[in-house]
Amino acid sequence: PELSEEPPAEMVKMTKSKTFQAYLPNCHRTYSCIHCRAHLANHDELISKASGFQGRAYLFNSVVNVGCGPAEERVLLTGLHAVADIYCENCKTTLGWKYEHAFESSQKYKEGKFIIELAHMIKDNGWE
Repeated sequence: PELSEEPPAEMVKMTKSKTFQAYLPNCHRTYSCIHCRAHLANHDELISKASGFQGRAYLFNSVVNVGCGPAEERVLLTGLHAVADIYCENCKTTLGWKYEHAFESSQKYKEGKFIIELAHMIKDNGWE
């Protein structure tokens, strides 16, 4: 029998795939991570300005280049929520959190949305 050039599956070394950064279009005002300048959000995705744990924060519909930790229940200024910390995929800095579940009906609009604290963001592209 011929010998195979490929090693058996149990001998193949598994490697973590490279994370590619998403870039938002230059034609829009954007927010970036203040620590590494990775794009985080488009200004058009801003829902409201709020308060975070470290001061001012913005609520966004969607974000890019952000990873999400496990959800846990926390009592915030607006009541009990299930939230997951979010972090910059590039530099791993914790940026804020994602609302996974709101227990009060008046807060349901936040589900699936993201809070990023201003202390971790910088304005990029078209802010004159």
